[in-house]
This record gives sequence, structure tokens and C-alpha cells, in this order.
Amino acid sequence: MPSPRLAETPVERPPDASPVVVVGSGNCAHALGVHLAGRGLPVTMLVRDLERIPPSTRSGILTATGRIQGRFPLAAVSQDPARALDQAQTLFIATVAGAYPEVARRLAPHLQPGQRVVLFSSKLAGCVAFEHALHQEGVRGVRVAETDALFASRLQPDGTIQIRGIKRWNLVSAPRRSQTVEALDFLSGLFEGLEAADHAIQRGLTDFGALAHPLTMLANLNQVDRNQPFLFYCEGFTERTVVLLETLEQEFRQVARAYRTNLLPASTWLERYYGCAPGNLLEAMRSVPNYQTSVAPGSLTHRYLQEDVACTLVPMRALARLAGVPTPVADAVVALASTLHAVDYDREGRTLESLGWAGLPPEQILSRLAA
Repeated sequence: MPSPRLAETPVERPPDASPVVVVGSGNCAHALGVHLAGRGLPVTMLVRDLERIPPSTRSGILTATGRIQGRFPLAAVSQDPARALDQAQTLFIATVAGAYPEVARRLAPHLQPGQRVVLFSSKLAGCVAFEHALHQEGVRGVRVAETDALFASRLQPDGTIQIRGIKRWNLVSAPRRSQTVEALDFLSGLFEGLEAADHAIQRGLTDFGALAHPLTMLANLNQVDRNQPFLFYCEGFTERTVVLLETLEQEFRQVARAYRTNLLPASTWLERYYGCAPGNLLEAMRSVPNYQTSVAPGSLTHRYLQEDVACTLVPMRALARLAGVPTPVADAVVALASTLHAVDYDREGRTLESLGWAGLPPEQILSRLAA
């Protein structure tokens, strides 16, 4: 396992470091704030409610343990979008993906052409959805890009952020191919191991969490609902039941092919993310270092089921239907999650309408992505 990155004091700030804003207050936002502050950037955290973040964060200090260790000062912590966005050219959105429409509406009055929005853990075509939401608010000229969450992290009761893993590889996309190269050039200066995706559909389907989280939750739903602890990735499937996950992976790959791209095997994602033993998908999952201590959520009302269904499986199935690709396992996952949560995810999730793709055949969607 790689040695932790130590920073008892932050890296000296580069003279040309531009202020950045991290929008969010959870695990991802804190880990991202640590990473960016450790790179010497002036970081403002923009949160909805100051009372819901740890006192240490409110005081302007992020403390990290694990793969990154140290104390990192923030430039500011604010719940005022106008003040936070006034001097920043780049915003990192580290909220849950289902909140993007609300986040876009909240930020829209304060965004200016030329500013950049980077989405973390955007799920399927999140950059398209966020840009479309901005357009509905009359905002154009803001550059939007996305990548997957890069940190396996968890806030601790004392307010520190434990960073258990840092992905060594990930894809980057923008709503249009012409913008992806520019986004990659910018992000590669801050994060290692990034590559340009063919388009936002490929990037969104290259997401192990979206593949594994909902099905693992449902395969163990009674144990999760009873809050009976188990190792989520290592004990969530047996040698027999993992066929469900392998079949869902094939559905992901068939949809990708229908939109003129390909996906690497999911076991290769894990090897590139964190490193794992060679073998089948189950063996790969069980050998990822930080997965070996990952305990399952204690409730079915969790983003592992809500977010990944609403923001990946729902749009994936809609795209699949357009292309005539059957997705029986994904269909079952969405139906079960909708029943358990009493939510019609096909209506309330990330729809083709929310992407601005309603009524478009696959060829026109691909044409927009290739522009």
C-alpha cells in the first residue's frame, strides 16, 4: 500500500494559485478540500448550513488522517454563494449527484461566463444534466466537466476526515468532446491518473460504485435493514450470487457499445483505481486494500441505493430502451428500489428530459456529445 501523504503544514502556495470553491459538506467535500489545500490552493467551502459541519471545519481547519495526514487551513467557510463565488474561477461540486438540479439553481444567479464547474461522483452524464439545469436558469458560457469521486473517505466523530484510498486512475468528460480535452488539461494539473473519456456516457458507466452499490444493497437487504454489520465488498456476494453483478456488468457494456464506446472489465477498474489481485470480479473486489475494512451501511435509505439508482441506472435504462438494448437485471434493481423507497425513480431520477435529450434518437445524442 502506498505511504500516506504527510502535510503537517500545507504545501507552500504557488504564486499564481487561483481561489477555488468546494461546494458540499460531506465526506467527499472534506477530502477534496484537503487535497486542494494541500496543493497550495486557497479553498473556500460553500455549505448550506454551517451548523451541520464539524466545529473544526467551521473554524477554518481541515484535519486528515490515513492516506493524507495533516492540518490544512481553509481560505473561508461560507453559506453565501455570492461571496464565495465572487473571486473564484473554479467550483468543485462535491454534493450527492441527486442534488445537482437544486445546486445549479442556487448557484446560477452568481455564476459568470468563463467560470468552471467540476463535478465529482457525477454518475451518468452528470455534466450534461448540470449544464442543462444552468441553461434552464438562463446561464450559458460556464464550462462544466466531470470525473468520478477520487477519494474513499469518511468523516469521523471528532470532525477529522479519514482518507482510506485515493484512486490512481479515472476518466474525465465534458458535455461535448471539444471541451473534454481542455478540462483534462486543467484537471491533470491537480489530480493524477486522469484520462479523457470518449464521451459522458462512457465516463458515467465506468463507475464501480454505480455497478456494485445498489445490487449489493438489495442482495443483502434484510441484513442492511437490521443494521447487522458485514464487510460490504468482501462479504456482499458469494461465488454463486456474484453472477448477478457479472450480468449487470454485461448490461453496462452492451449499453456502452450501443453508444459507440467500450468499457474496460470492472475488475480492471479496481486494479487501476486501487490495485487488486488478478482474477475474476469477486476475487478482485475481495483483494482491494481499502475494501477489506468497508462495512455496509446500516440502512436501506442510503446513497448506495438512492443515488446510484436515480442517477445511473435510471438514465442507463432510458438510453438502453432508445437503442433497443435489454437490461433485465437493471430493470429489477430499479423496480425493487422504487418499491422499497416508495419512489418512482423512472420519473424522479435523472431522466432524458433532465439531460435535455428528450425525443432524441441515439444518433442525435451521439452527435451532441461529439460536438
